[in-house]
Amino acid sequence: MQWRGRRESSNVEDRRGISGGGLAIGGGIVGVIFVLVKFLLGGGDVSDLQQLAPQQQQMTQEQKAAEDKEAAFVKVVLADTEDVWSKLFSDMGRTYTDPTLVLFNGTTVSGCGNASAQTGPFYCPTDGKLYIDLSFAQQLSEQFGASGEFAMAYVVAHEVGHHVQNLLGEMNQRSQVRGRERQNAASIQTELQADCYAGVWAHSTEQRDLLQSGDVEEGLRAAAAVGDDTLQRETEGRVSPETWTHGSSEQRVHWFQRGYTSGSLDACDTRGESAR
Repeated sequence: MQWRGRRESSNVEDRRGISGGGLAIGGGIVGVIFVLVKFLLGGGDVSDLQQLAPQQQQMTQEQKAAEDKEAAFVKVVLADTEDVWSKLFSDMGRTYTDPTLVLFNGTTVSGCGNASAQTGPFYCPTDGKLYIDLSFAQQLSEQFGASGEFAMAYVVAHEVGHHVQNLLGEMNQRSQVRGRERQNAASIQTELQADCYAGVWAHSTEQRDLLQSGDVEEGLRAAAAVGDDTLQRETEGRVSPETWTHGSSEQRVHWFQRGYTSGSLDACDTRGESAR
């Protein structure tokens, strides 16, 4: 993605290297794996965040400087999503409110509870903020085989997709359902729609000749890497569709592609979608 020299968003709180308050570890390594699988890329039960509270990892100036390139990239991506969604909302006769991106390392505090690097990037509807520990880019590459700048762009665009859902009232509607099976289905619908919205943004970048060779493939690999079946297979050694909350790798790829191909919010209606 062509991003150097372009506008960076000013809606960013850089908390890297700031103490998270000396929080104690809770839940152990098993709890870390469970919450990571359940909450990765947002959409899980926000109360799960409070199960984890590892010690804040202090950063040296050298470590923070090494992350500055990644920070600059995600700020440019965020700025681009601001422009795209402002235009799309204006076309609908609505006003888009920019979210805030919180960059942190180790742990921080969100409106949804304690946030840690182990839970992965997520969106908190309570405070309207996206939370990202930039070490997730390395984890995407080394642990999930999804390398490349656009893999991280997909992550940012997905979380912004949740913000769009929040502004449109779609997130609140799905949160009202009761019963574990229905809640899981609603969570899957929410996640896949956010993937589709990320694809709508990617469609816009292509229309403006900002994409480079291999970018879309990087985004697709990232979407596939965080499917429930892939995560369960890697962490538990088995696949249990009845427990899914985000959708399979195939579903996540499908809905990102659907948004990317159509460039239309109307194509992102995931009602009726469930684990399969």
